[in-house]
Amino acid sequence: MTDFVALFPGQGSQSIGMMQNLTSNPLIKKTFDEASDILNTNFWDMVNIENTDINQTINTQPLMLAAGIATWRVLKESSINHPSFAAGHSLGEFTALVAAEVFSFENGLNIVKKRAELMQNAVPSDEGAMAAILGLKDSEVINICNNLKEKGVIEAVNFNSPGQVVVAGEKIIIETSLEVFKEAGAKRAIILPVSVPSHCSLMKEAAIEFKEFLSSINFAKPIFPVVQNFEAIPYDDEEKIKEGLFHQLFNPVRWTQSMEFMSEKKLNIFLEIGPGKVLTSLSKRINRDSNNISIDSMESIENFKEIS
Repeated sequence: MTDFVALFPGQGSQSIGMMQNLTSNPLIKKTFDEASDILNTNFWDMVNIENTDINQTINTQPLMLAAGIATWRVLKESSINHPSFAAGHSLGEFTALVAAEVFSFENGLNIVKKRAELMQNAVPSDEGAMAAILGLKDSEVINICNNLKEKGVIEAVNFNSPGQVVVAGEKIIIETSLEVFKEAGAKRAIILPVSVPSHCSLMKEAAIEFKEFLSSINFAKPIFPVVQNFEAIPYDDEEKIKEGLFHQLFNPVRWTQSMEFMSEKKLNIFLEIGPGKVLTSLSKRINRDSNNISIDSMESIENFKEIS
């Protein structure tokens, strides 16, 4: 069987109808029903009927975890090997850890629900913001943030691919920074449609509460290595994994570095497991020679089976 990397998307990849190309497999609805029973929320209707609840972080986080695990279960049914490595972007890291059996699906849902609640309550909805900066080097974005920080909180928080960095912080600073980034040569600098400034220091207090919550949950050693966002390396120790999840909440997602770590292991096949093609697109930008497959339909699973 072919060696591959399993990638799990985070918030931003959700959409109405996102599971429709997989629903012929009963595992999809069964997994959503399981999630709905655990959290007493109808996630199946949420992905199939027009609504705005799907974009509220308190719903999006468990919804995306359920979608990723549902897709993972269908893929596993095809008798694939364990991946050589896995990684998840931000929230997707929790999906990867469920897949690696570090904690159960039920615990995973409860963990991300708590995470969402803490994040939502950390900063009033009109006081935080995030923006995508396209066309500048990582170091250029960091330097501009450092130059602006005396005016308020602004930090580089997602290193998504070369030339694509997300900043987060206080809304008024983020909004006024856009022209500064453009003057420095950014091709685009755009506010993202989110209310929670993830992965910046404004999340520090929420992270401390989150760490305390995680301390009550049993973690196991992963059955395959998961490259974590915080340091862009895998941890085998259960307490180190918890520490990584704690730090992830108020530190940058080092996605470019995570992908480079796995590419350096001579791995070339990357499966995006879950809705959307965000990680597939980023993977191509990071490593042009990579073979990327978005697992979001039964057809895509068959395509992967052919090459494996």
